[in-house]
Amino acid sequence: MVRDDLYITIPTFFRCPISLDIMKSPVSLCTGVTYDRSSIQRWLDNGNNTCPATMQVLQTKEFVPNRTLQRLIQIWSDSVHNRVESAESPATRTVPSPDQVVETVKYLDGHGENCLDSLTRIVYFAEESEENREFLAKLDGFVPLLVDLLDNVNGDVEMLERVISALDTVLNKIEDREQLKRLMLKNRGNCLASLLLVLQQGSAVSKIGSVRILKFIAVDAESKVTIAEKEGLMSELLKSVAPDKDPALIENSLSCLVAISTPKRNKLKSIHLGAIKTLSQLLSGSNSSTSVTEKALKLLETMSSTKEGRSEICEDPACLPAVLQKVLKVSSIATEHAVMILWTVCYLFRDQKAQEVVAMANGFTKFLLLIQTNCSPAVRQMSADLLKIFRVNSKSCLSCYDTKTTHIMPF
Repeated sequence: MVRDDLYITIPTFFRCPISLDIMKSPVSLCTGVTYDRSSIQRWLDNGNNTCPATMQVLQTKEFVPNRTLQRLIQIWSDSVHNRVESAESPATRTVPSPDQVVETVKYLDGHGENCLDSLTRIVYFAEESEENREFLAKLDGFVPLLVDLLDNVNGDVEMLERVISALDTVLNKIEDREQLKRLMLKNRGNCLASLLLVLQQGSAVSKIGSVRILKFIAVDAESKVTIAEKEGLMSELLKSVAPDKDPALIENSLSCLVAISTPKRNKLKSIHLGAIKTLSQLLSGSNSSTSVTEKALKLLETMSSTKEGRSEICEDPACLPAVLQKVLKVSSIATEHAVMILWTVCYLFRDQKAQEVVAMANGFTKFLLLIQTNCSPAVRQMSADLLKIFRVNSKSCLSCYDTKTTHIMPF
């Protein structure tokens, strides 16, 4: 566990003035004092009309979320998590033997410090080698036991994080995804509630584990719909792909969203929750990795297959220019997704507003370049289709385009 000499001091302003605990959802009163939402709500519900810290009479009992402080608390929590992990370096770990792991699993239950210690030892064992992870994945009753812990632990985030960490380490060694899906989606989705809680309150590492598990069990349309219908889950996944989040969390969350967004009702739900705006902001940034950009474009392409998605794409002034900017600039995969989006809204569904935006962003030059590059036949055909649209505009530079041109200077 944590070294004896590792002391963690909680900043005073991270504590709620009422409960003295670290604030999970900081909100500010009209007096400017910030409290944890649950604590101040109880104070006000009890009929009080003053600020507990200053005893000033409140002109209004409304409060507003303190997003800046919430972000600072999250950053601090993640840094503490990393310090603890650093203190528990491989050199100081006691890795159990396979026989010890079997005994540990046999007596593992969901209660007390012993359970936390046992799960930590199991994670150490799994992280030691591929063979150990395969051993655990095939150990009779181990995976069902972890699912049972997820299903029955109520509100203990630390315990849930350990369970998720243990399950995540063996995830790629589990051969029967269908069985894991059935186990996790029984009992009206209690396991989904646990994963949601970790997405809301856990560390970045634990959030990534939760997202990976969600993607793993999204094996068919039924499971994808069940996941999407869990209240608050899709919303939390979309929050996880905001540009200011951890890059690894963004990438894994995008992979999960791509996996579960194939059913039409899930696409519509994502769109309703603001997916287009979030993806537009992500694509407009300059710090995204190639993999993140490809996944963001893939998800946006999925949304563009619906009328509602195309409408949102065209309404967002930054979306189509951001998509066009990725053509020929990131990778062949990103280019294909981007061209498919542009082809869908501009050519297949002939959205006039989208055509104007793409024309203003110098899209025709991109399409001219594309048909001369070594792109896939599908991309070349879509580019040719798009050129037909812009060629009819006699005011554009395409009106004098010579089809025998063999080279176009880069712009």
